[in-house]
Amino acid sequence: MTGIVVPRPIAWISTVGAGPAERGDARDEGGADRAGLVNLAPFSAFTMVANDPPMVGINIGLRRGAAKDTGRNIDETGEFVVNIADWALRDRVHESAREFAYDEDETRILGLATVPSDLVAPPRLEQAPISLECRLSRRIEFGRAGAQFTVGEVVRFHVRDGLLRDGKIDTVELDPLLRLGGPNYARLGDVDRLAPLTVSVSTRAERADAN
Repeated sequence: MTGIVVPRPIAWISTVGAGPAERGDARDEGGADRAGLVNLAPFSAFTMVANDPPMVGINIGLRRGAAKDTGRNIDETGEFVVNIADWALRDRVHESAREFAYDEDETRILGLATVPSDLVAPPRLEQAPISLECRLSRRIEFGRAGAQFTVGEVVRFHVRDGLLRDGKIDTVELDPLLRLGGPNYARLGDVDRLAPLTVSVSTRAERADAN
């Protein structure tokens, strides 16, 4: 499937471990202090879900039958940040997919600066051209392996200067990092802008009659 559904955008998700208020105990099974620890991981099963309110969806699988650090943090805090990486960040996005210990801060290991978010606890990445502060809306399980489709409402957008053109994102300027099958990544190639499609008056009337 990962070689068929291509290219895929990447949600580079930052979360933080829960503190005592969220779980009554800020330590994991191994005794490591989890409160406030930053976790960073990439997910390429990522899409938009709705415009009003703005919502995004990410499929967060399990690891050996247990929740990944990202999924566990979202469950416990209800908050996360989707950072959009550009082509220049491809090596660090790839490295962040390694299985780090829970008490390791991937942002420090990878030399990534963070910036406090406005409305959620997890920080955003300073190097990311776009970051979306999100709050958990719902989670739906699919498949025999228990993949969890996580839907979050975007409560704050952060867009780098120069990326907006007449209120729209300049995708070519963004130069987003894209995922293919295996350890393969891509960037935008040719972009062909076609004429916008219009809906005729008769078609609108036919739809109104059908409703």
